[in-house]
Order: sequence, then structure tokens, then C-alpha cells
Amino acid sequence: MSVTPLTKESGNLATAPSPSRRSWQRIDMLPYLLLLPSVLLIVLIQLYPFVTGFLYSFQNGSLLAPGTFVGLQNYLATFTDPEFQYSIFFSAIFAIFSVVGSYLLGLGLALLLIKNFPLRGLFRVLLIIPWILSSIVTIVSWRWMIQDQHGTINVLLSWFHLGPIFFLSSTKWAVASVIVIKVWRTFPFMMISLIAALQTIDTSLYEAARIDGADRWASFRSVTFPGIQNISIILWILMTIWSVNDFETPFLLTAGGPSNATESLMILAYKDVFARNALGAGSAVAFISLIFLMILAIVMMRLRNRD
Repeated sequence: MSVTPLTKESGNLATAPSPSRRSWQRIDMLPYLLLLPSVLLIVLIQLYPFVTGFLYSFQNGSLLAPGTFVGLQNYLATFTDPEFQYSIFFSAIFAIFSVVGSYLLGLGLALLLIKNFPLRGLFRVLLIIPWILSSIVTIVSWRWMIQDQHGTINVLLSWFHLGPIFFLSSTKWAVASVIVIKVWRTFPFMMISLIAALQTIDTSLYEAARIDGADRWASFRSVTFPGIQNISIILWILMTIWSVNDFETPFLLTAGGPSNATESLMILAYKDVFARNALGAGSAVAFISLIFLMILAIVMMRLRNRD
């Protein structure tokens, strides 16, 4: 029995697709089409304002006119501005104490709420209320309670023949009040995240440490903290970024006062743009803050990876 070879002329040989054609046929365009509306929305509401603000930082324009290109003049003038230098100092103090205070308070409550006791779920729900409430509502409520003359706290102090304490008109008390209220608003986030991290630690490690004679502090140092170290570093980075970028807390409480004692970088940028009509200077302050935060985040992430 003879077999007739297939040839192109006979029309029986199927032409194999080229490699480029096969790779194109394997690409499913549906996922990209589904992502396209979200990508366009992100570009519209984030990327475009970001690029526009970056270009404004190199111009001497205002809210009414774009101005002309001035190069690095806005950045150089910002670095030599005493008001900007103090804003960096306050933002650093505000971020450090807010991160440390909210982390220690959140960690202490997480170690407590990880244990089994009656009404534990109720306490967990109640303690996250400061985080889920609207920031405007909580800050205005705090401002009403710490008013200089007729605030709730000063009224209570007067019953014990103490005070009044000028929380909002004294520079030291204003700085302390802004930090305390920031800690009160953010510790629930730390607490919830640390509770989730504590639940992932193997309990047998604590039993082994107890057998080796470790006390509570030694168990915390050798078992608990290593188990939550990674999430702690991420929480520190996030809380630092949120604290430096926090506009509503100092603005709604003191509007940067008294005597600019609580003027953060974000409030300075706001004042430059909307009060002084210096769009270029305000944009420069915002992007300098962004560069500082990026450097800090990179350094902390490298330390985390090294550990």
C-alpha cells in the first residue's frame, strides 16, 4: 500500500501559524478591557493632579494664573524659610510622638484583648470606635471639650479647684493636645493590626519559653516581638506617612496656631496656596514632604529586609 506525500500544491498540508501569531492568539484581552476603566480613573484623579502639581512647583503662578517657569527658585526659597524649617520640626515631633504613643497603646490593648475573658468582643468593638468615626466629628468634639474657658474638661477641673488649662491658646498645651488627640484617633488601627499578628504566633513557642524558665518580659522579647516585628515596621511606616500628611487634626483644632506652634507641612502648603496665593511655593512644600517620606519609607523597608 503506497502513501501519497502531502504537498502544498495538493492543498492537504495545513499551514502552521507563525510564532508571533501564536503568541498574539494566546493573549486574552478581556482582563485588560475590564481593568481599563479603573486605570483611566486612577490616571484622572491621581496621576494627572500629581504631574500638574509637580509642574506648578517650578512656576511662580497663583490660583488665577499659571505663572512662568522659575526653575528651583521655589524649592530654594522654601528651604531657607524659617516658617518651613519650624514646620519640619513640628511635623517630625508630631509624627514621632503619634507613632510611638499609638503603637504602645495599641500594643498594650492588643496583648490584653488577645486573652480570653468575659465581654472581650464587646471591648474590641468599643475600642475601635475612635477609628471608625468621622475625623471631623471627633476633632470638633474634642475642640468643644478642651475650650479654654467653658470646655468640659476645664469645667471638671474647676470642681476640684484646678485650672483652667488653656489647651488651645498655650503653645505647649496646643502641641500636646494635637498629639494626644491624634493618638486617640489612631491607636485602634494599631490595636486591630497587632491583634491579628499576635494570633499568628504559635502558642507552643510560649510553652517552650516557659519550660526554659523565661519570665513574661523574656517571652515578650524572644517570642512576641519577633513574631510581630514585620507588621510593626509596616505600621510604623504607614502611621508616619499618615501623621505627616495629617491636615485635619491640627487644622480643625488650632488652624496651625497659636503663633504657628502647630503648623505642619500640610498646613503650610495650604496657607501658601489658599491664603498667600502662592501656588508654586505650596506645591514645592508638598513635594519636599513627599521626598522626605519616600526616603524614610525606603530606609525602614531596607532595615526590615535586612532583619
